[in-house]
Amino acid sequence: MKIVVSSEGKQVSGHFGHCEGFTVYEVEEGKVLNKTFVESPGHRPGFLPVFLKDLGANVVIAGGMGETAQQLFKEREIEVVVGASGLCDDLIEAYLKGQLKSTGSVCREHQHEGNCGH
Repeated sequence: MKIVVSSEGKQVSGHFGHCEGFTVYEVEEGKVLNKTFVESPGHRPGFLPVFLKDLGANVVIAGGMGETAQQLFKEREIEVVVGASGLCDDLIEAYLKGQLKSTGSVCREHQHEGNCGH
């Protein structure tokens, strides 16, 4: 399983489409086997869900994400967890323990930077 966190350094990004990149966690039997960072190829409508599917993503964790992106992930059978905040490693541990739940929040503004997850 691959869990992808939209990232700004070691923190989850407040807005998925404008993140620095993606921390990709390879997980097997509830344990992280490997962690890599993939630089974002940039924000283009509809592109990132395809990009992350091609990376093998099963789950995407973000602070905030637009409705279209959430729908595109759903169509690709990729679970979306939004409303997350904090350190990426801590979020993965919480997810693996069943303690990280999506707020279901939808970003509707594209002028902001980082205020989406609230």
